[in-house]
Amino acid sequence: MAVPIAVLDCDLLLYGRGHRTLDRFKLEDVTDEYLVSTYGFPRQFIYYLVDLLGASLSRPTQRSRAISPETQILAALGFYTSGSFQTRMGDAIGISQASMSRCVANVTEALVERASQFIHFPEDEAGVQSLKDDFYGLAGMPGVLGVVDCTHVAIKAPNAEDLSYVNRKGLHSLNCLMVCDARGVLLSAETHWPGSLPDCTVLQQAALTSQFETELHKDGWLLGDSSFLLQTWLMTPLHIPETPAEYRYNMAHSATHNVIERTFRTIRSRFRCLDGSKGTLQYSPEKSSHIILACCVLHNISLEHGLDVWSSPATGHMEQPEEEYEQMESMDSEACRIRQELLLTHFS
Repeated sequence: MAVPIAVLDCDLLLYGRGHRTLDRFKLEDVTDEYLVSTYGFPRQFIYYLVDLLGASLSRPTQRSRAISPETQILAALGFYTSGSFQTRMGDAIGISQASMSRCVANVTEALVERASQFIHFPEDEAGVQSLKDDFYGLAGMPGVLGVVDCTHVAIKAPNAEDLSYVNRKGLHSLNCLMVCDARGVLLSAETHWPGSLPDCTVLQQAALTSQFETELHKDGWLLGDSSFLLQTWLMTPLHIPETPAEYRYNMAHSATHNVIERTFRTIRSRFRCLDGSKGTLQYSPEKSSHIILACCVLHNISLEHGLDVWSSPATGHMEQPEEEYEQMESMDSEACRIRQELLLTHFS
């Protein structure tokens, strides 16, 4: 006689109940080549994440079976770098697709909690001067503390069909405001802005603006493209350069600002969940924002570990909607004076 079987947790079927950690996969049993090809990162990097996040990922839960921090991190890295909850990814570490999703949520939360530890401007004078020196070495642009730009990441339509997330290309997205240094290290990342907001509006409302207007603008500036308004702490290109000095300024500005475009490409290449090749992020705007921020944290940690920002080839689709913007003209006379003084002092 056939016996009806209830739908059970796949992990329960495989491993049974018990107050134990499920260590399904051992890093020492596989090669570095396998780890890099499957999870995107080498062994020592993964061990570092286990040490960093282990306490957060071992929090007591109501479930009787705990998935080890190591397994949770592998599951999350597999998703971040492939953009997929494929069955083979779960099979490789011995967990179900549902457990893969829980692991991604847990690791994402743990990384977001540590965002301010890894994404920040230097606070000491030596660190600030190092930023300026590194940028000056690129194309001779003085006083630069960072380059700023926005990038869109496609998300599924919110349940409420909130039109605020529909960008100019008719796609649902988050508009993410980021700043990086000359090496591509992120100094600021605000990943929660609705895709309908133009870059200029995002910057006006961002915490970054408040930070620079109250703290950091006295000794330098950011570089932004023509989608932003010229500010005393934000140098933009000249709309119509006329003199040799203005052309030299624009060329140096463009060559320096290009660093953040390369950084965006590298992040999308390394974290395929963001590049659109597997479709949009299938989460709410809030959860999608956290996933993007978690990838930003991992990006900076990878640079700390010598995984060169420029080493990853560009792959996959770039679903970033290119912003179509009008040239912004500043009415800030003090900002215009500072840019003119910069032109006369360094580019004449």
